[in-house]
This record gives sequence, structure tokens and C-alpha cells, in this order.
Amino acid sequence: MKRHKPAKKKASRPVKMAPVIDNLIADLGLKKRYSGWQIVSMWPEMVGSKIAEAAKAQRFEDGVLFVKVKDASWRQELSMQTDELLETIHKSPYGKFVKQIRLA
Repeated sequence: MKRHKPAKKKASRPVKMAPVIDNLIADLGLKKRYSGWQIVSMWPEMVGSKIAEAAKAQRFEDGVLFVKVKDASWRQELSMQTDELLETIHKSPYGKFVKQIRLA
């Protein structure tokens, strides 16, 4: 009797998890919140070390990024840069849901 060789399994390739997670988050209806929190976590890289030392992104809620500022002079400085900061945020893949920056 002739024996059949088992079929060779194709080697599976690793799957990148980021797209899978992004799709899951979208399916759960959490994309807006997730994107906002990504911006909070990426704040220091987006604004640079000098601004990040004086202003910390704390939370994201309903399209508003809340940023705690070191003092009144930094609040004034950043209030004049709000448009540029929003432009930088909107260039990020997660930035489209940030509509406003609120300095506190």
C-alpha cells in the first residue's frame, strides 16, 4: 500500500497588531476617545521638550484636549500658539478628533 505524505503547512507570517487593534477599537465605537488619548500620550513628542516641560496634556474629552500649564506666562504664550499646536496635532494619524485645546 502506498502511503500519502501529509500536506505541508504553509508557514504563517506574523500579523501586525496595530491595524487589528485599530479596527477593534473602531468596531467598539471607541475610536474618537482612543485617538484623543493617543494625542495625550504623544504630546511631548509633538510639541517638543521645552513646551512639554511647561505644559502637560492631561486628558481628552468631547474633542477638547486639556493641557495643564506651569504658570500664567506659559498659558499666555501657548494661547497665542493654539492654531499652530492644533495644526501639528491634526498632522498626526490620531489628531483629527481634537477640535480645541483648553489651557488650565
